[in-house]
Formats: sequence, C-alpha cells, structure tokens
Amino acid sequence: MRAQENSRPMIDRAKMVRALHEFLPVTAVLFEAEDLRPYECDGLSAYRHIPWLVVLPETVQQIQQIMRLCHRYEIPVVARGAGTGLSGGALPLENGVLLSLAKFNQILDIDPRNRIARVQPGVRNLAISEAAAEHGLYYAPDPSSQIACSIGGNVAENAGGVHCLKYGLTVHNVLGVKAFTMNGDLIELGGATFDSPGYDLLALMTGSEGMLAVIVEVTVKLLPIPERAQILLAAFDNVERAGAAVAAIIADGIIPAGLEMMDNPAIRAAEDFVHAGYPVDAAAMLLCELDGTNEEVSEQVMQVRRLLQQCGASEVRTAQDEAERARMWAGRKAAFPAVGRISPDYYCMDGTIPRKQLAHVLSRIGEMSKEYDLPVANVFHAGDGNLHPLILYDANRPGELERTEEFGGKILELCVAVGGTITGEHGVGVEKINQMCVQFPSAELQQFHAVKAAFDPLGLLNPGKAVPTLSRCAEFGAMHVHGGKLPHPELDRF
Repeated sequence: MRAQENSRPMIDRAKMVRALHEFLPVTAVLFEAEDLRPYECDGLSAYRHIPWLVVLPETVQQIQQIMRLCHRYEIPVVARGAGTGLSGGALPLENGVLLSLAKFNQILDIDPRNRIARVQPGVRNLAISEAAAEHGLYYAPDPSSQIACSIGGNVAENAGGVHCLKYGLTVHNVLGVKAFTMNGDLIELGGATFDSPGYDLLALMTGSEGMLAVIVEVTVKLLPIPERAQILLAAFDNVERAGAAVAAIIADGIIPAGLEMMDNPAIRAAEDFVHAGYPVDAAAMLLCELDGTNEEVSEQVMQVRRLLQQCGASEVRTAQDEAERARMWAGRKAAFPAVGRISPDYYCMDGTIPRKQLAHVLSRIGEMSKEYDLPVANVFHAGDGNLHPLILYDANRPGELERTEEFGGKILELCVAVGGTITGEHGVGVEKINQMCVQFPSAELQQFHAVKAAFDPLGLLNPGKAVPTLSRCAEFGAMHVHGGKLPHPELDRF
C-alpha cells in the first residue's frame, strides 16, 4: 500500500481544477485560500490543515466522477459531513481533495409500514425523527450534536447518544448503505430487510471512519414513539454512590432508555447555561429515563426510585410534565457548550469502561487532574460506561495544549487497563491513533490494514487516520517509555 499522507499529487492543482470543472459547476470547486480555510478542521479544532482542494458535488454521478478522477491521479480523498466530529476524522490533507457531502441533505423516502427511512448522508440526525414523527416513529440514536450532525458522519463514526443504552448505537439502527469505493465502483451493503446473505460488511462499514468507501445513501430503522417516557433525577453526595446506583439499576433487570451521569463541575456549568433545575451542590447527578407503556413505566419508576434511595441518593426527583423532562435533557445535551463558557478551551475525551470500574476510573481521573494541574468536568453515558471527561485548558498558555493531550492519552490508556476501549462513539481519527498502539497488538493492526487494502489498495481514502502503522507504534512505544515527544508531531496546532 502506498503511503499517501505526504506525497505530492501526480497532477498540479490548476490542471486538477480544470479537470473537475469539466463536470462540476465553477462554484463547486474551491481552491482559493479564503475558501479553503473553513474546512481546515472538524469539531476537534486543536489540529488544522488547509486542504489542497474542496469539492461540493450535488449528484451521485458527480461523486463517482470525482472518485474516478482522484483514483486515476492517485490523489487522496477525505469525505466530510457536517464537520461536528470530535476526533479529527475529517481533518483534510495538504495534498488531497476534501469531498463535502453537505448538499446531500434529502430524505428520500419514509416507509411507515416497514418502519424504515432512506436518506442521503448529509441529512441531520434530528431531521429524520422530525420527518418520521407524523407517522408516530423516530430514529433512536441521538448524539448531543443531533441538531447539526449528519447521518453519514454518524455511520462513519458509529455515533451513540443518550438513548443508546436501550436502543443501541448507529450500527444497531442502520439497515443498509450505498457507497462508492475509491475507484468509483458503487457498492450496496444490507438493505430494507433485517438480514442479508454473505458476510456482514454493513457492520464493517459502520465505524470505518471514511477509510473504506464514501457513503452516498443510508437506510435506517425507525421505532414507534413510546406511549410514555418518564425521567428521574437523582443527586448524590459522592461519585462512588452514584456509580453504585448505576450498577444496581442494571443488576435489577431494568434497562433504562437513558442513564446519564454528571459530576459537580459539569452540573454547575450546565445549570448556569440552561437553568434546568439541577442540584448544584451535588457531587454527582444521575438522569434515568424509562419508556414504554404507561403501566410498565409506572412500575419501573417506583422500582428505580427505591433503588436510588437505597444507594444513598440525597434527592430523587421525577419530571412532572414533558416540559420539565425536556429541560432536564436539555442541560445534559448542552453540557459540552456549557463547559465551553467556563474555560477558554476544553478537550473532550471518549473512552468506554466496564460499569463496575466507574468509581475507580473517576477517582483516578481526579488524581491525574491534580497531577497535570488541569480541571476536569465529567459527563458520560453511565449505563454503558462511555466516559466523556472534558479537560479544561487554555491554548494560549505555552505548553498547556501539549500537557492536555498527554493527560487525555493517559485517560484512554486507563480505560484500556481496566478492560475498556479508547472510543465509544467519537471514533479514533487522529486524536487517538497512538492509543490504538496500546489497545491492539501488531498482528491485529496488520489485519486492520489488510481489510483497508481489500477496499482501497492504494490507501487513498482518509489516509493516516484510525489505524496506525507498525512503525508509528514502535515510535510511540519509545515515547511512551521515555516520555519525550508529543502525539501527532506532524499536525499543525492551534
């Protein structure tokens, strides 16, 4: 496989622009510096690259022609959706084409009888549920950025959300995709049914971070809107009791629709921003949502209330109406921007651990926070152990971003050490590529590269992301022992 991250294109930019203009409108090819600048990063803004070219096609046929042209001249391609990713997965390349799918924002079909929707990759996550609501249906995965993030990006990163404990991640709710390989071949994986013959390549494509193909259509599963949804808020005077309550609820056979946890810094930030009525003096807070029939929810609310009290909750509150329920969730979903109001910058991590390790890991993060002299606000999907520590820092202070990166890497390595993984829903991108060396041995990394080569022999699709080379891991191993270098030395920093 050719290394494409730093090689020069086989065609100069002016000639490539002329070739693209043969089938794309003039306004669909961006090459001036001021036009390229808005695409230099995704939601992980600590790393930035100016792309070589940006293209904004409007039809599937145009995408196919772009792919074939780039394949002919061996030009790398990075697909980009809404740009809300948090791992640098859509970071452009100085020698490559950034393929924006923003104009593919149409819902192609909603089939209420079969409870499915066919959508283009640029459709916003929330827009699917809004369109399906008139049929009494909705799309379950709901990332905090669902008002803006696109379904194509959700598939690429296998996005989650606050309701994924009960209803699963994107991979559990996507039935089919259509995508172009690097040489312009259209492939169709899965479809409108719940199973298909052959290997489960659909699951392989979900979470592949744009490294295998460019998705141009997605078929998703829709669910009936529950008859009733009820949320409980529980305050605790220490994090360990809150963690024990999470385990107790699951152990009692209850699978909430959502089970979220926030520590005191996150509670205070969200309350100041949204005014959701959160207990600002609590050390930790749980939000537990139960849904189903009226009878089922009534019984489970009493059961969960009893468990929370037995686990030492200092306060247990139930939303009295839909407006209060919406406010409670609004605070949680606005936690990231809320923290942004109290710190010049923050670095959002994404690791997953066994639920039984919650108290230990949170305690260790607190210790490391003191060691690195960097505050942390913890927000996470407690039910499935998906942590989102938000490390607060100031990029204008020399060395603080580098110290923050190192701290974040240590958190991810802690997740691996207790039996977890380095990402739950944000993907690896460039952010966690070194920690892939910690999680996977060389034989497994070689298999990942073999899968990549089967789809993309020249390594032109999103090169340098998600799966590290063995030489990179060898270098990271040396760094890891001696503590000399910083991750991602080749990337520009903000």
